[in-house]
Amino acid sequence: MTMYVWDYRQEYEREREDILDAVDSVFRSGQLILGDSVRSFEREYAAYHGVEGCVSCDNGTNALVLGLRALGVGPGDEVITVSNTAAPTVIAIDQVGATPVFVDVCPRTYLMDTDRLADAVTERTACILPVHLYGQCVDMATVEEVAREHGLPILEDCAQAHGARHHGRLAGTMGKAAAFSFYPTKVLGAYGDGGATITSDPEVEANLRRLRYYGMEKEYYVVSTPGHNSRLDEVHAEILRRKLRRFDDYLAARRRVAARYAEALSGTDLVLPEIAEGNDHVYYVYVVRHPRRDEIIERMKSYDIVLNVSYRWPVHTMSGFAHLGYGAGSLPNTEALADQIFSLPMYASLSEDLQDKVISALTEVLASL
Repeated sequence: MTMYVWDYRQEYEREREDILDAVDSVFRSGQLILGDSVRSFEREYAAYHGVEGCVSCDNGTNALVLGLRALGVGPGDEVITVSNTAAPTVIAIDQVGATPVFVDVCPRTYLMDTDRLADAVTERTACILPVHLYGQCVDMATVEEVAREHGLPILEDCAQAHGARHHGRLAGTMGKAAAFSFYPTKVLGAYGDGGATITSDPEVEANLRRLRYYGMEKEYYVVSTPGHNSRLDEVHAEILRRKLRRFDDYLAARRRVAARYAEALSGTDLVLPEIAEGNDHVYYVYVVRHPRRDEIIERMKSYDIVLNVSYRWPVHTMSGFAHLGYGAGSLPNTEALADQIFSLPMYASLSEDLQDKVISALTEVLASL
């Protein structure tokens, strides 16, 4: 049986009774859209983060789009972010009519190099969008300092960092607002698409609720700016409620997998993940680095193990974003990483037997290079 970097089936077998009960409870409730499950999940997810408001939506990309629009970002504005991220981060900026401005990443942590942040600010900058990547947080002290100095809001991209902490503070609680994805692979994932934006600013929350529901505050009446149809389904909300109760167990399991990888692979020439100072990593993906990455990935297929690259093409190198004018060599750290990084299997239900299979095969492949 082929092994991939993520597989939900073991987790589903373990949680099947509760998941099916969640689905059945929604179907029997008589409410399929914006009902009790959505309201309860929003309240409980906000409480987990210690913030005032959570507005759920249909996916993580729209969580970013809604967050940007709720903060007033639009055409003519610039948003500072990174190119070493999933394309939806940048697509969200493009969808509100703003222009992404990229800063390079740190070569060791692969996160935004915040020492370069201040130089990226211009008179058109309207927002800073740090990406908490792979399961750990950006150096937010510097981001907050630059934001305060220039009067800029921070929208955190937390799609890959549910439950991560930076000097004790949860990802998503360090900016004006924060966007999350509940895509099935995420640390907290639904059985389909889903997202949410959290905030403690009542005005931002009110904007999010209107924008999530066409721009309406009351039935079939658009109050001001037209919004989206971006609602989270009741079924996914109820499943997420149930999984939120087990969330800390998921985090602990991922950290155990990461610890076994680190111990077993420390004697190889792989560059293993480095945890930035003050961070509690949640290992959304376990990203390693090697100059012969593509050869390793190809050889691992002979062991029925298919590995992944997050991300092989930095956003600024994609033809769809050529109009931004970032040529080859403009973000050297980001571009160098794209040629060498790859991800090992990582999910909470990954058994020790399967972990051992990965470790054994990878050790053999590395020794044969």
